[in-house]
Amino acid sequence: MTATGGPDATIRAHLTALFQAAVDAARAETALPEHLPTPAPGGRILLLGAGKAAGAMAEVAERVYRERDGLGPDRLSGLCVTRHGYGRPTRWIEIIEAGHPVPDQAGVAASARTLALAAAAGPRDQIVVLLSGGGSANWVAPVAGVSLADKQALTRALLASGATIDEINTVRRHLSRIKGGRLAAARGSGAALTTLAISDVPRDDPAAIASGPTVADPTTLEDARAIVARHAPDAPDSIHRALNDTVNETPKPGDPVFDGTDYRIIARPALSLAAAAETARSLGYTPIMLGDSLEGEAREVAAEHARRALQLARDGTRAVLLSGGELTVTLRGDGSGGPNQEYALALALALEGHPAISAVAGDTDGTDGGSGAASDPAGAFIDPTTLGRAARLGHDAAVFLARNDSTGFFNALGDLLRPGPTHTNVNDFRAVIIDKAERSQP
Repeated sequence: MTATGGPDATIRAHLTALFQAAVDAARAETALPEHLPTPAPGGRILLLGAGKAAGAMAEVAERVYRERDGLGPDRLSGLCVTRHGYGRPTRWIEIIEAGHPVPDQAGVAASARTLALAAAAGPRDQIVVLLSGGGSANWVAPVAGVSLADKQALTRALLASGATIDEINTVRRHLSRIKGGRLAAARGSGAALTTLAISDVPRDDPAAIASGPTVADPTTLEDARAIVARHAPDAPDSIHRALNDTVNETPKPGDPVFDGTDYRIIARPALSLAAAAETARSLGYTPIMLGDSLEGEAREVAAEHARRALQLARDGTRAVLLSGGELTVTLRGDGSGGPNQEYALALALALEGHPAISAVAGDTDGTDGGSGAASDPAGAFIDPTTLGRAARLGHDAAVFLARNDSTGFFNALGDLLRPGPTHTNVNDFRAVIIDKAERSQP
């Protein structure tokens, strides 16, 4: 039987606190300072960054180098590219906002300048690359013969196909002059290079974070061709030609272009889940970790999590299921939404208004699918009243799910998660609270 009252304010506050704990653990001001390398005597620091956290990382790094090392603009400079709406105030480091998830001309221009700056670095200079999720779209430098429009068309096709982020990044690396280790290859002779990354990918694979611009690429052109054939066979002809051209193969492990480079992951999904688990304990729940690298169709993962939650409710366990990773959505309808909102909608349907279970699913970067605007929702909340409140509005949750219109469904209920830009990104966060049934509204 579906509850029809309003959401439990206490449970909603707990879900919000869990999401916030995960985000706070991955902020640049928390994770970055201790990892910033000391400049060489008389040498310059060149900050180059890309991704949703790039603005915040540049802001923090600039402050540290000013205050800790006493650097001025003669020894500290750089260019960082972030998503539209994610810029931060800096003195000397230039911040450019560009398209995400579909790249735009601002990203093309910024990427060309980034490659030029790296090439101009000298043997006493230290290049510090600040990477985070979203960098694959922000740094876009198509290989010869491939236009921005071609890359945009391919990106849209792969996003709609249900391809995993690993698959999408494999293709991106082989169609770029900056990804797949090519930024490292482009640096000036003798310049040291340190990459500091906030991971947003399953298993924290450096080759996948922002498509690995400073690390060796273990995948091949053959891999990329197979992915396009499976998920985007109607991609522009230029894409197929480029993936058949051996000049577009990426540098592999052991290539000397990576000599003198260092790579460190400074924040990752597992740390954010651990922070959320600590918060859960403080609120009186037993945290149950389902993994920080979950993949798969959002609605299928939701069905599995519903089964787990229902069993815990039958056992009388007061707990919270915590998980991260990156889910996918295969578009079948004409609605709007993202994998977190689709997960939440499918979860609500599977739970059928169970009086003890509530949840939040949101992207830690602050946006989930949508139009690409910084104001897009990050995800959604569900509770025992979700389906009942929707029914009173004449909304059939199953119809909305079939149309992939999770945003429309949750917007009508006022249940969208809207934190705004968080200036970080450790991928999706999901928390399913199993509480005592008597706490829920009738």
